[in-house]
Amino acid sequence: MPSATATVPNDLEAFWLPFTPNRAFKRAPRLIARAKDMHYFTPEGRAVLDGSAGLWCTNAGHNRDPIVAAIKRQAEELDYAPAFQFAHPQSFELASRIAALAPDDLNRVFFTNSGSEAVDTALKIALAYHNVRGESARTRLIGRERGYHGVGFGGISVGGIVNNRKFFGGLLTGVDHMPATYSREHQAFTKGEPVWGAHLADELERIVALHDASTIAAVIVEPMAGSTGVLPPPQGYLARLRAICDHHGILLIFDEVITGFGRLGHVFAAERYGVTPDMITFAKGITSGAVPMGGVIARDGIYETFMRGPEHVPELFHGYTYSAHPLACAAGLATLDLYRDENLFERAKALEPSFADAAMSLKNHPGVLDIRTVGLTAGIDLASRPGAAGLRAYEAMERAFNDEGLMVRITGETIALSPPLIVSEEQIGEIFKKLGRVIAATA
Repeated sequence: MPSATATVPNDLEAFWLPFTPNRAFKRAPRLIARAKDMHYFTPEGRAVLDGSAGLWCTNAGHNRDPIVAAIKRQAEELDYAPAFQFAHPQSFELASRIAALAPDDLNRVFFTNSGSEAVDTALKIALAYHNVRGESARTRLIGRERGYHGVGFGGISVGGIVNNRKFFGGLLTGVDHMPATYSREHQAFTKGEPVWGAHLADELERIVALHDASTIAAVIVEPMAGSTGVLPPPQGYLARLRAICDHHGILLIFDEVITGFGRLGHVFAAERYGVTPDMITFAKGITSGAVPMGGVIARDGIYETFMRGPEHVPELFHGYTYSAHPLACAAGLATLDLYRDENLFERAKALEPSFADAAMSLKNHPGVLDIRTVGLTAGIDLASRPGAAGLRAYEAMERAFNDEGLMVRITGETIALSPPLIVSEEQIGEIFKKLGRVIAATA
């Protein structure tokens, strides 16, 4: 048996990369060695401008000194504390800070370690909530086509991205899907929320009529569908969903793992759209990606419904070993301080018009089929090459990294942009100038 300290060669074969074509990657790896503010750096020291905030998560920028210092202090003081039957002070402080930022009576925070866990937690809370209220027949969950809700079995069941679902069997039973809100015919090259599409919320009424409201527990949607290619909600769509759910006693969950913490110019998208859901899932931006963390924010009435029975018995039989991990809480508190002290949410809102204008400057580039923008996000659809769907965007991502020093996200034949909220106007121009050259080169 080799010792635990034995030197292991830097071989690429052992690591099975997620959501990555492993054979292609290992032939020409794109390696990152360090990061600071708006840039990654390769092992050779080459700077790469981060146009995607990592995976939509480094909203306050990379390796920010206050966050690094907070994590270091916490690691020296308390490495781990169980969240079952015990707790540490920072978990309560962070929960209170998040509740204060959330709209209306969304005041109860349940911590997880990722967006995927947050979604599965919210779905379980919804099912249990109806159960303890005596409506145990409410077990059906409603998602949306093209929705992304992480990779847990609950999340992929309510999600609507085909490749995330088709390999994994029957998934959860009792799940239905509303149609996606996107129509290129009616919405192409829209800045912000498209005018067309609010009526698609009425498809929920059709599903209710099919199954009966008494069987439906919850509806879950992303306010802006991000991972599928940046699909902003049509004007009035979310408010219509809220009204239908209220009418039928159905819980409404906003998956704000991407939109939370400033991405759309507000703390949460719920604030931007003036719609209060029953639960919000969050992750990513809560720690600016520095330490894994996620969670669910529930309305007071949901929490209080569980506070029954003997006081020595757990009210919800659910949780994770690393819920409210001390290092994650320290990172979260420092990140919230940065958002506040640097007015990053307000900054994102102020930058939205110039970001949208810069994105739309690519409208007439070869093979650009559509561009969508909202907040500090953009989705750019490219025309596929015959018989090779997705290859052009993949080559664009490679060329951006290798030749232009730019990191972008791709999904299918869409390039998605979501830079850290500290991005400057000059860097916005740099991102789209580089991307314009990439699009032209891959035409």
